[in-house]
Amino acid sequence: MDLSIIIINYKSAKLVMDCVGSIYRQTNQYSFEIIIVDNDSKDDCEEKVMTAFPKTRWLQTGYNAGFARANNAGIRIAKGEYVLILNADTIITNGAIDKSIALIKQATNAVGCGVQLLNTDGSNQISGAHFVKGGLNTLLPLPYLGKLIRYLGYRFKSTIPSVQTINDKIEVDWIVGAYILVKKETLQKSGLMDEDFFMYAEEIEWCGRLRKQGKLYLFAGPKVIHIGGGTSSDYYTTAETENSKNLWNKKGRQIMVSNMLRIRKQFGVGWFLFIAGIYVFEIPVFFFGLLVNKIFNGGKSLYSWTNVIDYVKNIGVLLRYFFTMLLNKPFFYKVA
Repeated sequence: MDLSIIIINYKSAKLVMDCVGSIYRQTNQYSFEIIIVDNDSKDDCEEKVMTAFPKTRWLQTGYNAGFARANNAGIRIAKGEYVLILNADTIITNGAIDKSIALIKQATNAVGCGVQLLNTDGSNQISGAHFVKGGLNTLLPLPYLGKLIRYLGYRFKSTIPSVQTINDKIEVDWIVGAYILVKKETLQKSGLMDEDFFMYAEEIEWCGRLRKQGKLYLFAGPKVIHIGGGTSSDYYTTAETENSKNLWNKKGRQIMVSNMLRIRKQFGVGWFLFIAGIYVFEIPVFFFGLLVNKIFNGGKSLYSWTNVIDYVKNIGVLLRYFFTMLLNKPFFYKVA
């Protein structure tokens, strides 16, 4: 078996059907199996998939295991020489899987690769990125301190970490989890995804360990449509206003906790304490910054007092897990 393709289903039957259909239409050069890991969706996806694609392997977790645990469950039963982590909200185009396998075989120093992800309108989407020391880029969405950090980054001509347009091929530090192709033998040394993560940032931490075994590349030739929205679309956006809302909405709680978990595991205690301190310090900055805007800018502002209150609540959730993270104890960081 050349390839094992792992797809997670969580109440996304139509997306899964469209994704699997595109795999069969577009993949002809290599043998493959499809493993669908269901996170206790309680929907009709299994019936639909197994009727249309009876060779599919179906694995039920029995609970909402999130991204890392569900993918690991699939990897453990995978028979392929390569493993492809594939989001349900993707559409394979123009033989992308065949092309990416051929390319990674040619790149003898590669242990994994990604492809050019596309939006549904055909425009390029962020497909991977380079690490930023200490995870400082996670602070960029902060309403006021984030603007200062962004200014300093431009002032000192820091390289933009995200890779949105790939020219031929580019080496990166991590690959967006919508499409990650890895050599299965590499996982014996790097390990699987860290099961402390529920969702978000787990592939970044995983890629950090994969890179110790070899190179990670993004290839321009294979192109895959990533619909987004059904999974984590605005987690990767470059728009400052879009990323900022993740600081005070429900998704933002999970993103902040996962980001801090990744920083603790990847960069250590010092950076973890520093980043956490900035998040907390943003509370009075956010309050007084908005107050000044309201007084001197005719009441106009990108933010509201509700945003401030919800941000404080999300920081409270983050602090609830603070000492567990600090001590690096095994824990499933699924935020309610």
